[in-house]
Amino acid sequence: MSVTTARIMRPDDANIVGNVHGGTILKMIEEAGCIIGTRHCNTQPGDRCAAQLARVERTDFLYPMFIGEVAHVSAEITYTSNHSVEVQVQVMSENILTGSMKMTNRATLWYVPFSLKDVGKVTEVPPIKYANPEQEEEGKKRYEAQKMERLETKERNGEQLMPVSAPDRASKEPYTVGFSQSSLIHLVGPSDCTLHGFVRGGVTMKLMDEVAGIVAARHCKTNIVTASVDAINFHRKIMKGCVVTVSGRATFTSNKSMEIEVFVDADPLIEAEKEKYRAVTAFFTYISLDKENKPLPIPALKLEGEEDQKHFEEGKARYLQNKAKRLADKQRQQ
Repeated sequence: MSVTTARIMRPDDANIVGNVHGGTILKMIEEAGCIIGTRHCNTQPGDRCAAQLARVERTDFLYPMFIGEVAHVSAEITYTSNHSVEVQVQVMSENILTGSMKMTNRATLWYVPFSLKDVGKVTEVPPIKYANPEQEEEGKKRYEAQKMERLETKERNGEQLMPVSAPDRASKEPYTVGFSQSSLIHLVGPSDCTLHGFVRGGVTMKLMDEVAGIVAARHCKTNIVTASVDAINFHRKIMKGCVVTVSGRATFTSNKSMEIEVFVDADPLIEAEKEKYRAVTAFFTYISLDKENKPLPIPALKLEGEEDQKHFEEGKARYLQNKAKRLADKQRQQ
């Protein structure tokens, strides 16, 4: 089973120099994944259900997309467990003046189906047919790995990151974590939600990319674009009527890239007995570009204390790990 969507990129999809926002692309990726996941989970008799996003694996932005180009998003189901669906998505950009096309993104998403009658009930996922036993076994390994990483990330990210106001930034030194740290507050409305009344994963990811982009722009003072997103973990659902606080802080800079940690905290506004909770976490990586879309050096992050140093070292470890993986993948393809 597969599905393909397409949409032309408009000015409100891009930044001031015409580069399409990474959040716009992430939202389109999630919409295609949700369509195919929900379709598949309703192919058997029983409760009608809707697929809810649980995790997005690392997503690389291979090439920038621009205003006027057409984004073609193709999604395919590649593995199913009893209660989850793996969807692999590919994004191609088309220049409609020349007809040329190039791949801009690949992503892997995991969905869990929830009953429309009983919102808290996870329904059974219909199995798919695999080309061979090896394909099923590889899918099972990916499933177990992402399940373990989600649990580890949930335990690691229990802290709350409070919003930072503009007056505080005026007292901060440029290129410090506190100077660029940013937050966005959003009231969840009906248009943000699925049939269950939960926030759509693509809406959340777009807000996260916006905040991460603000952090990167404040630090670099140049045109910045999303280069990659490490795994996005959806720890808890966000309901309609919640107020979400999306907060981002710089954690690491190399010569050509900048890592930004983003948290989404949800506050059930009309349910006073329920406390604010951590809902989503991820690391976004940005690069700085000149007028010819060529990479510029990233200003070094100035660290102020043990916490900044700790986050920097953890970010450096992720940077080196991802760099080694990219080199290994390149060598395998040669």
